[in-house]
Amino acid sequence: MNIERVGVIGFGLMGGGIAQVCAVHGYDVTVLDVDDERVRRGHDAIRARLERDVARGRMTGDTCERALGRIVGSTRYDDLGPCDLVIEAAVEDLTAKREVFKRLGDVTGPQAILSSNTSSLPLSDMAAASGRPERVIGLHFFNPPYALRLVEVVIPESTSPQTVGAAMEFCDTIDRVTVRVKDTPGFIVNRLLVPFIFDAIHLVESGTASAQDVDQACKIGLNHAMGPLATADLIGLDTLLYISESMFEEYGEPRFKAPTSLRRMVSLGHLGRKSGRGFFTYE
Repeated sequence: MNIERVGVIGFGLMGGGIAQVCAVHGYDVTVLDVDDERVRRGHDAIRARLERDVARGRMTGDTCERALGRIVGSTRYDDLGPCDLVIEAAVEDLTAKREVFKRLGDVTGPQAILSSNTSSLPLSDMAAASGRPERVIGLHFFNPPYALRLVEVVIPESTSPQTVGAAMEFCDTIDRVTVRVKDTPGFIVNRLLVPFIFDAIHLVESGTASAQDVDQACKIGLNHAMGPLATADLIGLDTLLYISESMFEEYGEPRFKAPTSLRRMVSLGHLGRKSGRGFFTYE
């Protein structure tokens, strides 16, 4: 299958980052969000990132303008109709994602591939909602998508080999590194990462060490680029909570159960980088 136009649902950090990667690599991209203001903010954020790359000598001004010209924002599902591939990057809520895939099944062509950037939710439920389960696959990009090259390609049992092949080829064209994984909550990375982050949170809860010292120990002692608590803030503490709830429901293992302090922080609106406050404070 020849993929020429890509649709993205969600113009936040993940959706906007995915759209940016696709546009830089030559794809025409339509990005859907709920209102014009979010579309404007998303487009402005991409422009700021690309202009920063120009200032740092990572790309030319012409390349920047061509990429921006390939991105069109919209608030109408019908505008996704011509897309050959749609990547859903909306809120991590299964009910909402089912509705998205139902609508995508109605507005896109029968050969279009429908994918989700979900970090933990079951693809099979979305596939069923779409009405074309053989054309549904998971493409889990990492935050931020324009800096981290990994994509977990999540393959439900219903997905056809042709869809898998086309998705893998697409990832190659946007210079991503792929790993294949079955449709299981948490996939590879989050199934390993979430318990690690929770152990770090428990160290802080118990007074064993401060958040700063936990992260410093992991960065220097384990050679991690970023500590587990700063990583949690980057992911978004609400998103981390959604991921953990999905995995705990599926596996029933205590290591996937969210710490009390994480739940309290989310209740208070302390969501990490996106809110300005999490385990650390951000300006």
